[in-house]
Amino acid sequence: MYYIDFLQALHERLDPPTYLEIGIRHGDSLALAQGKAVGIDPFYELRTELRDDVDLFRETSDEYFDRDKPLAPFGGQRVAFSFIDGMHLAEFVVRDFANVERHAEWTSVVVFDDILPRTAEEASRDRRTRAWTGDVYKALDALQRHRPDLICLRVDTEPTGLGVILGLDPLARELREHYDAIVGEAVVPDPQDVPAGVLERVGAVDPERALASGLWQQLREARDRGVTRRRGIHALRRTVKRDLGVSVPRPRLVDLASA
Repeated sequence: MYYIDFLQALHERLDPPTYLEIGIRHGDSLALAQGKAVGIDPFYELRTELRDDVDLFRETSDEYFDRDKPLAPFGGQRVAFSFIDGMHLAEFVVRDFANVERHAEWTSVVVFDDILPRTAEEASRDRRTRAWTGDVYKALDALQRHRPDLICLRVDTEPTGLGVILGLDPLARELREHYDAIVGEAVVPDPQDVPAGVLERVGAVDPERALASGLWQQLREARDRGVTRRRGIHALRRTVKRDLGVSVPRPRLVDLASA
């Protein structure tokens, strides 16, 4: 399944009232939004018609989140769904995720593009190929290491996979507090030593199986009913294990305290 088709299916299942996209390029994925949407990209060149209620910001994501009120375009509502496809370097993706999470709900869904490079050359930090993932694959490793409370799924879409992050915690501070360490772990010179498991897509979930899961209805209902993270996170983990065969760690005491 092509990644844009997977994203469209997520929009249909989640029906998010707010959608934020970083790295909109030609607008193809941004055009999928049915609710209030924001697109951020300093160099976008639209080739797709967008809805009238889509706000575009020709600036970097850092500049956008430095605003006094980044949720103002949403009327103060938090981000329900976000697609991160900006700068293809792990440290930028982690920073974008931390900024989005801070302005989201625990029921929100964040998706990364390009987490399954097909070759080590495609995963170079300095672009050398026409199709380029950069080292985005390291961003999920960083989240699993520094935020084991999150549910991180690798989805086997074409051409270069998607990372789907669930069980957010808007109060979490670990990524910001450990950001320098994350950069130190991620930033190494080319050529990148891409793990064989990444290149071979080991553990990546079939996209059709992911879409057939009860996860999305569960998240949508929890969002609409105002279920707290404390109450909902255990059920979410059970659904991931039951429907996708992916085991995720139990929440830590600090996670429960912030839920």
